[in-house]
Amino acid sequence: MFPLLAQAAEILQVQWGLALAGIGAGIAAIAAAIGIGRVASSATESIARQPEAAGDIRGVTIITAAFIEGVCLFAVVVCMLINFTAGGAFK
Repeated sequence: MFPLLAQAAEILQVQWGLALAGIGAGIAAIAAAIGIGRVASSATESIARQPEAAGDIRGVTIITAAFIEGVCLFAVVVCMLINFTAGGAFK
């Protein structure tokens, strides 16, 4: 009935999608930083309490930080894909 109104609504939806994809990527990065910080804090406290287990604790800490970073990278890639397919850089 109103093609101009329908077109404006579609553009507004794309803009909201792009904005929320960017916010999602930022939240993923912040959450990963908080998670890795908590892991490092707990590892430091554990090593201070039991210095003879420092090697084991350090190894588990590095593996855990890598898993957290991998999840963050996956979330950022998903947000970038949403951004590109919703009318971002390639349109």
